[in-house]
Formats: sequence, C-alpha cells, structure tokens
Amino acid sequence: MPRLARQTPRPAEEDRPESRPRYAAPAVDKALDVLELLSAQAVPMTQAQLARALGREPGELFRLLGVLEGRGYLRRESSGGYVLTLKLFELSRTHSPHEQLLRAAEAPMRELVESVRESCHLSVLHRDQLLVLTQVDAPTPIRLSVEAGSLHSAVDTLSGQVLLANTPEAERDAVLARRAEFLRRSADERSAYLAMLGKMRADRWGYAENARFVGGRDLSVPVGRPDGHTRAALTIAALRGTHTAHEDLFELLPRLQKCAEDIGRIAGIG
Repeated sequence: MPRLARQTPRPAEEDRPESRPRYAAPAVDKALDVLELLSAQAVPMTQAQLARALGREPGELFRLLGVLEGRGYLRRESSGGYVLTLKLFELSRTHSPHEQLLRAAEAPMRELVESVRESCHLSVLHRDQLLVLTQVDAPTPIRLSVEAGSLHSAVDTLSGQVLLANTPEAERDAVLARRAEFLRRSADERSAYLAMLGKMRADRWGYAENARFVGGRDLSVPVGRPDGHTRAALTIAALRGTHTAHEDLFELLPRLQKCAEDIGRIAGIG
C-alpha cells in the first residue's frame, strides 16, 4: 500500500511571526521622547514646555522626569527647566567607536594647548550634527570652552564645515539635503557654500571669525583621510582681545596640523 506523505501542519494565522503584534512600551516611548527633544532643543525646558512640545499632559511627565533626574540623565536648573547631563554621552563612550580616537588625541591635544595656550576641541559628525568628543581648556584665566558631548550645527560651525568638506561628495550631499540650515539658503548661497567647502578640502584647513558670536575665532583642520571611515576635526577656538600671544591665529596652523597628524598616526587613521 502506498504511504501518504506526512504534511507539516501550517501555523495558525495568529502564530505566524509577521502577524504577531509588536508590544508597546509607553513609558519607554515617553522617556525617549523627552531625551530626544531635549537633545534637539539644547536649551532648558520646563515640565509644561516639554508636555506642550510632546502633545502630552504635564501630569504624564511628572514621575518620568523625577526618575530621569534621579538616575542622572537630566539636571533641573534653578529656573525649573530640565537639561541633559553627560550621562548618555558617557554611556555611549563605554563602547564608542571613537574611544581609540579619544585615547590617541589626549596627549597630543594637551601638548598643543600647553604650547599655544589656546583652547582646542575634537569633533565628529553624528546623526547629521557636530558632536564635540573632547575639549582641552587653555591654561589662561579667560578662555573659550566648548562642552564635551555637546551637539552643534554641522552646517553653520567651522568644525562641521571642515568635516563636510572632507566627506565623500555623495555622503556630504545627503547630509546637506536633510539640514534646514542649508535648505533655507538661496540657490546662489548654496552654490557659494559648496564652493567654500571645496576650497577647505583643497586647503586642508578652515578659518572663521565671528561665526557664532562677535570676537570668536576658529582655526580647524581635518584628522584622518577624507576617504576613511573615521574622520574628525581638530579646532582651536579663541577669543579676540584676550591678550594672548596669538593675535594672528594663522601662526598656529603648522602646530595644529602637526597635532592632527599625530592623532591620526596614533589612532591608525592618518
């Protein structure tokens, strides 16, 4: 007698992986919404302001904000507004792909700052923004300091421009196409901006005065190869009129470039 082939029973409709419901976690969603909003705004926001921006009732956020503050992710200022602490940045650094870059930069940056007596910071592109990885303050009473872990516009800052200039064209254009700071410019302004990036790429350095505030001066160079996966910008940030020995910031360019070369060599990305 012929044997009947044994058939594997088909799973019930509700047992199929594609039909299983995705489990929601409203409390996690709310916490991430708060953290992402504060990161994007980069200014203190009160409980009421957060609730309004997120389309929620203030009471929904009361316990959530207390937990985030108690765990050290938020800090409440005297104004009542909440700001992010550096805890998320520190957690990310535990397994950060930039950890080797940070270790490589520590000694050369300190030597540079001791030599030129101006503040210096190292930045990378992160989710279409400029992320400051580390900062070494000048050993002077009056100095310009940029907070490590802070996010800034990649389009409007000199460090961001140097990074964009040394990013492959397709990747650079994709970033610019997502940034309102670039898209709101006129066609002529965008063309001039791209030409500026082209010059920075050819020169391998950039300089800006009064870019973010009156009296500010930035001199920046790339770290790493333009075609490499790890790229960074090393920037001296100085204030005009602070009686330093470097009224002409360009005299520091060779030492800044040497520091960038040392970092790239030590990190293996030069």
